[in-house]
Amino acid sequence: MPEKDKINYDMLPDYMRRGARLYVEDGVIPGDFLTYIFKNDFVHAACHADDVNKYLLFTYAGFLYNEVPSGCWGSKTKMLKWNKEGGLNGPEKAQG
Repeated sequence: MPEKDKINYDMLPDYMRRGARLYVEDGVIPGDFLTYIFKNDFVHAACHADDVNKYLLFTYAGFLYNEVPSGCWGSKTKMLKWNKEGGLNGPEKAQG
């Protein structure tokens, strides 16, 4: 599993990094566009993309595949489980 300090959020637009980070690290469900991205539903993501993100769908695919744990993306079920577990920080919270 990738370590949270090694995930390259810089490949995403500045204003999208916080939502992506909160979801990956803490399990906080993001807005519609990122939710569709993490559900691996790029058709609906394209429909909800703004004028910047509509050109970055390939970048988001690379972000999922290369940067974040596979357990946090791919379906609604995986997203809900990731949310319930508290993301990458979940196990630390349970211990502390």
